[in-house]
Amino acid sequence: MAGRGRGTEESEDTVIGVSERSLFANPVPAPSAPETLPTLRPGDQLLPEGINTPVSLARTSAVVRLRSHLSRLSWPGIQASVASAAALELDRGVAFLLVPVFLASGVTVYFSLAAEPGFVQPIASVVLMALCAIVSRSWPRTHLCLMAALLCALGLLAAKIETWRAGTPMLGSEIATQVTGRVVSLDRMETGRIRLTIDVTSTARPKLRYAPERVRISAVKIPAGMKAGSLVSGYARLLPPTGPVRPDSYDFSFDSYFAGLGGSGFFMGTPKIVAADDEAPLWSRLSSSVENARQDIADRIRVSVGGAEGEIAAALMVGVRAGIPDEINEAMRRTGIYHIISISGLHMALVAGTIMMLMRGAFALFPDFSSRRPVKKYAAAAALFSIAAYLVISGVVVAAERSFIMLAVMLIAVLFDRAALTMRNLAISAIAVIAVSPHEVVGPSFQMSFAATAALVGAYASWADHHAGKARPPPPKRSLAGFLTRRVLLAAGGLAMTSIIAGSATALFAIWHFQRVSPLSLFANLAVMPFVEIVMLLAVFSAVMMPFGLDGPFLYLMGKGLTAMIAISAWISERSPVDAVGLISQQSVLMVAIALVIATMATTWLRLAAIPFALFGLLTVSDTRTPDVLISEDARLVALPIGGGELAVSRARPNEFTVDNWKRALKSETIILPEAFGTGDGQFDIFDPAQLPAGAPFYCLGGLCMARHPTGAIVAYVEDRKDTWKACGYANLIVVNDATGYDACHNPMVVVVTKRQLARKGSAAIFFDQQSATTPAEIEFSVDRPYRPWHEQRKFSREARGMPPYRKPEKPETPPAQ
Repeated sequence: MAGRGRGTEESEDTVIGVSERSLFANPVPAPSAPETLPTLRPGDQLLPEGINTPVSLARTSAVVRLRSHLSRLSWPGIQASVASAAALELDRGVAFLLVPVFLASGVTVYFSLAAEPGFVQPIASVVLMALCAIVSRSWPRTHLCLMAALLCALGLLAAKIETWRAGTPMLGSEIATQVTGRVVSLDRMETGRIRLTIDVTSTARPKLRYAPERVRISAVKIPAGMKAGSLVSGYARLLPPTGPVRPDSYDFSFDSYFAGLGGSGFFMGTPKIVAADDEAPLWSRLSSSVENARQDIADRIRVSVGGAEGEIAAALMVGVRAGIPDEINEAMRRTGIYHIISISGLHMALVAGTIMMLMRGAFALFPDFSSRRPVKKYAAAAALFSIAAYLVISGVVVAAERSFIMLAVMLIAVLFDRAALTMRNLAISAIAVIAVSPHEVVGPSFQMSFAATAALVGAYASWADHHAGKARPPPPKRSLAGFLTRRVLLAAGGLAMTSIIAGSATALFAIWHFQRVSPLSLFANLAVMPFVEIVMLLAVFSAVMMPFGLDGPFLYLMGKGLTAMIAISAWISERSPVDAVGLISQQSVLMVAIALVIATMATTWLRLAAIPFALFGLLTVSDTRTPDVLISEDARLVALPIGGGELAVSRARPNEFTVDNWKRALKSETIILPEAFGTGDGQFDIFDPAQLPAGAPFYCLGGLCMARHPTGAIVAYVEDRKDTWKACGYANLIVVNDATGYDACHNPMVVVVTKRQLARKGSAAIFFDQQSATTPAEIEFSVDRPYRPWHEQRKFSREARGMPPYRKPEKPETPPAQ
C-alpha cells in the first residue's frame, strides 16, 4: 500500500463523498430479473431505449406508494416503523450521544432537590442501577432504560462529589476586620476602583473564627508594585455572598460557593504590601506568574490602543474585561453581540483557524516537504497548542475552558484521521465538562453554548445528508466580479443562517435566565462579524509579534476595527426596541430543551417527535405568574408595577442591579421614586391612605411609606417595628426593615414580612388575589429550608437571629479638668 502522499493521486485533504449515516442506511434490494420475458400482444409496441415511462405506469407507481404509506398507518405498521427507525438510530450511535443528556439530567435533579442528600443515597442508586443493568443485558429495551437511569444516578453522584469537594467556607454576617492575604488577581474596573481577589491567611481586630479562605475586595487605590503573589493587609468591611434578587433568578451564593469565594467587600483605606509571599506553594507561584503576565499584556494593549477600544482588545486577548464602560456593555447586550466580549467558542475557533491557515500557508511554500508529510496534522497540533496557550493566558474562565475542550476534541480527531465536526465529538466535550464541573449544567453559559453548538452541528449534518450522493453540475464560468459577488453572498447567507439557527436554539434559555431578547441581533451580527474576524486575525498576529516588539501596527489596526464595531453596536442599540420580555414558565424551557435534543440527535423520521414538545413549550411560555410585589433580601427595597410600564420603588437611591433585574422581569421601563412629605408626628395628616388611587407610587412620611397596587391592594413599608401598627388598619402587605420586628397586626388578612424572615429565606415575591378581596396575599421566598451547602451561612447573620445591627459603643465624654 502506498504511503500517505506517495504513489497516490489524491492528497490528504481529498473528501470522500460518503456520509457516515449512509453506512447504516436500510439496504435497498436490487430488482430481480424476470424469469421469462413478457409476451407481446397484437398492437403492443416496444419502447425505444431512452424514452420515458408512460404516464399510466407512473400513476400506477404513485398509487402503489400511496397504498404502502397508508398501510403503515395501522397500529402494527406504526410499531414496526418506529422499531425499525429506533434500531437504525441505535446503529448510528444515538445511544452515546444521549450519555451527556442523561448525565446532565441527574445533575439537574441533584441541584433541584429540596434538601441536601448524603453520600449513601447516590452511591446506593448507582450500585443498584449498575447491577440491574448487568442483569438485564438479555432484554435490550429494559437494558437501555436501566442504563439511562444509571447515567442519571452517576450525574447526581458527580454533582454531590463536586459539592463536597468545593466545601467553600462562606462568611455568615457583615463585619469589619483586618484582612491579610495573598493577592490572586487584580482587575481595574471602569469606575477606577481596583478589585482584588485575595487568599486570606489571617484576620485581626476581630479575629474571625470562621474566616473565608478567599474573598474579593475592592479598593480606591493600591500601592505601586502590588501584583499577583504579593502579601497585602488592610482593614476591610466584608459582606456575605448574596442570594437571588428575586425567586427563581440567578443565585449568586451558588456561584460564589463553587468559585471558592467566601465573601466580598471593600477596603476602608489603602491596603499595604506586607512582603512577597515566598512560602507560597508551587502551584500558587505559577498561577501568580501567569496572572502577572496577563496584566502586563493587558497594560501594553491599553497603552497601545487606548480608550474603550483598548479595554475591549484586552478582553479579547487576555480575558480582562472589568474596565469596559457600562454603556458599551449595555449596547452590546441590547444588540445581541455581547458574546463577542466573552472568550468562548467563537474566539477559540478563530484562533485555531487562523493558526491552521498560517501553518498550511507556510507548509505550501515547501511543496516537497508537504507532499511527504501529514502537514494537516502538524497544523492541527499547532492549533491545539495555540488554543491551550490562549486558555491559560485568558484566565481559564469557564466559557473558555468549555470551548477549549470542544475544540481540543475536534483537533485531536483530525490528528487521528477522524471527522472533526460531529455530534459525537460534541457529546465527548459535554461529558468532559460535566465530569469536571457538574454545577455548570444549571448555568446559562453551559446551556446556551451547547444548545447553539448542537443546533449548528445538527443543521450542518442534515444539510450534508440532504446533498450527499447528488450529482452537482460544474459551476458556470463567471467573471471576477461575479465570482466575488457570489462568494460574498454565500458568506453573508451562511452567517445569517448561523445566527438564525444559534439564536433560535438559545432564545428561550436567554429569556429564562435574563428576561431579555435582542430583536435586532441578526442584523447586528451580520454587520459586526466581519470586523470581529479581522480583529481576531490581527489579535493573533499581534500576539505572535509581541515578544519581538512588532505588535504596534497590528494593535493599531485592531483598535480601528473595534471602533467600527462599537459604532455599529451603538447605532443599532439606539434603534432597538425594548428588549425586556418578562418571565416565562419553567416547563416551556424544559419542553423546548427536549425538542432540541430530539431534533439535533435523531437522524431518521423520529426527529418529527420534537414537534409536539416544541409546540407545547411555545404554547406554555406565558403559563407563569408575574409577581405583584418584589422585596429584596435585605428588606431595604420594595417594588411594585403600577401600570403604564412604571415600577414604583420604596427608596430614593435603589440598588441599580436589583432594579434592572426587576424591570426586565416585570416588563417595566420607568422607575418611579418615592415622594417624601417630610417629617411629622408619625400620623398621615396630609392624605388618607385609604383614599390612595390604584397605581399610586410610594408616599412617605415619618418612617412609613405606602403605595397602592393597580388591584387596589395597599403596600406599606416601615423602617422601625414600632411603626408597624400604623398600617395595620388598611394595608394588605407590610414590609418591616427591622430584624427585631414582628407581626403587630395579628390579622390573617394582613401579610407582614420582616427583615428576619428575608435574612433567613431570601428575597420574596408577593401575589395578590385579583378575584377575591378577602383572600390574603401569597408569598414566595427564593431560598427554601433546609439549607443547601451554599445557603448554610444565612442562619448565622445577625438579622437571621433577630438581632439589631452592631453599633460600636460610644466612648464616654471626658469631664473637663477642674
